[in-house]
Amino acid sequence: MTSPSATGAPTADGKARARTDVDALAERHLDAQLELDPLAATFIGAPGFDDRMPDLSPAGLQARAELNQRTLRELSQASPVDDTDKVTIAAMTERLEVEKDLHELGMPLWELNNIASPVQNLRDVFDLMPTGSAEEWSQIATRLSALPAAIEGYLESLRLAASRGDVAPRRQVQACITQCEGNLGADSFFTGFVAGAAEGPTPIPQALQADLDRGAHAAQAGYQRLRDFLADELLEQAPTADAIGAERYAVLSRQFLGASVDLEETYAWGLAEVARIQGLMVETADQIKSGATVAEAIAILDADPVRKLRGTDQLQAWMQERSDAAIEALAGSHFEISEQLRRLECRIAPTHTGVIYYSGPSEDFSRPGRMWWSVPPGVTEFATWRELTTVYHEGVPGHHLQIARAVEVKDLLNRWRRLASWVSGHGEGWALYAEWLMADLGFMDDPGNRLGLLDGQSLRAARVVIDIGVHCDLPAPAEVGGGSWTYDKAWQFLNSHANMAPEFLRYELERYLGWPGQAPSYKIGERLWLQLRDETRAREGADFDLKAFHRRALDLGGLGLDILRQAVLKEL
Repeated sequence: MTSPSATGAPTADGKARARTDVDALAERHLDAQLELDPLAATFIGAPGFDDRMPDLSPAGLQARAELNQRTLRELSQASPVDDTDKVTIAAMTERLEVEKDLHELGMPLWELNNIASPVQNLRDVFDLMPTGSAEEWSQIATRLSALPAAIEGYLESLRLAASRGDVAPRRQVQACITQCEGNLGADSFFTGFVAGAAEGPTPIPQALQADLDRGAHAAQAGYQRLRDFLADELLEQAPTADAIGAERYAVLSRQFLGASVDLEETYAWGLAEVARIQGLMVETADQIKSGATVAEAIAILDADPVRKLRGTDQLQAWMQERSDAAIEALAGSHFEISEQLRRLECRIAPTHTGVIYYSGPSEDFSRPGRMWWSVPPGVTEFATWRELTTVYHEGVPGHHLQIARAVEVKDLLNRWRRLASWVSGHGEGWALYAEWLMADLGFMDDPGNRLGLLDGQSLRAARVVIDIGVHCDLPAPAEVGGGSWTYDKAWQFLNSHANMAPEFLRYELERYLGWPGQAPSYKIGERLWLQLRDETRAREGADFDLKAFHRRALDLGGLGLDILRQAVLKEL
């Protein structure tokens, strides 16, 4: 029997790769991890945890750290039997070591921001829970009732961190207060969510509806408790400064990239990339109308009724149609796309934050991959020229092809590799790479759609500059006055290089300030993906095949970008 390849592919005689001791180690860790973090189980579609909430107290976070330490010791003693094992050991070690560094800095204790912290996760998990049966609604009722205890544990951690001088910036605390208030009252998410049980196709018992109503009341009480704590206790302790500092930022950058980069060089590259993309936008605007500025070209596109959608029903139908068309066009020609991967649902999210995101399929694909659009209140019109590139980013060949393919390859990878190994720079970098790829393949030749791609890329490049510049205290560019970064300078720079509604950009800027290192991982990740493709092409010469490169890279699952490079180039 021939050993599996570096991608963990089936052996030469056609048999699936045999499960190894390293696979068993990885899956034991995953099982223990999900016991400690049942929200993660729901997010990745692992069954058996949907009635639980996590322990977010210092003791709960310590238990996670101790699990990671035990697994790191086991990994250091593990004996790989093939290249797939080598990748697993390297990938897990890299992920757990950065988690260890963050724990030692005390950062999980004071996790609070406007987009990806317990404030959001404790509510957003309900979007992914199945609601097709009385049993599933019963799990929802139990989880709703457990939400107040999870919030009490979270408050305990926030208090401990505050006693040590670690509090999220005032801007983030204020944003979270507003979000908590959105979860309260008769028109809140929880009230409408449980009311949907009675409106479903399968009647539920009256007693269960009563449990759901009590659960919704408990969840609102929990968010009221969190809101009051943030407003009455934490806000006065929150610093006005947004920057986290270069030392902590370096660890966070590594967490989101799975790679160590020279932050000053990357900052300079980001500035150059902003200028390069601006030049391309000027050229594209001239194609839309000779002599037009970028602003004039955007006004022409926004006024074009052919490029306009009205209402969320039209938006959802358009998303689905463009997604289905991309799958049909790419399957077999540029990617191998199985039948179960061809099912991608496009949905309007029940929230109203303006975020567009992807959620992966459950392990058995009973819950398909889904693209979600969270439409802000009052927004009723949508411009297709801006958003076609988003469909490719979230769907195919972006997140859906990447994440759902990893879930699918049961004969190649263990469950930790398939379900739980997510690195933002790998995932978001691939999604931006996918946008450029669709342009290279001719899907963005229309100048309007291409300007939408470039406008999105300009935002992503501006993020690199603002995020690194603010948090690492690097000199601001001359166009905003030089010197040290301030909120006003960051706002001026973002407005100059992103053509979007002010309320959306305010939300974006608060995200950069409150979630250091994450937003740059998109563009930096894309840079590292492109470098890897170029390096692979240079090594393979005439034998290089783009479709084979994509297959080899995606079949590795989610990896830190340093480990991805070593695995693809067979340097582990």
